[in-house]
Amino acid sequence: MGEIIADVLQSVPHLLNMRSNHIWIDYDQDGDVLYVSFRKPQHADDSEMNENIITHYSGDQIVGITVIGAKKYAGEIL
Repeated sequence: MGEIIADVLQSVPHLLNMRSNHIWIDYDQDGDVLYVSFRKPQHADDSEMNENIITHYSGDQIVGITVIGAKKYAGEIL
């Protein structure tokens, strides 16, 4: 349990730097896909894919990010 708390505390600076007061995170372990939403529901009207990262937009605002193959970004943490 202490390890989970330590992991969350290490994420705090990054989470506070986000431009959203609410963040929803879902992870599909079988597909290794991470979904980060800044609105629920997202209501994206456009998406842009760069390599394995899909950025979802509503107008010019980012409303979500999908990371395909998320474990590769975890580096040596996992």
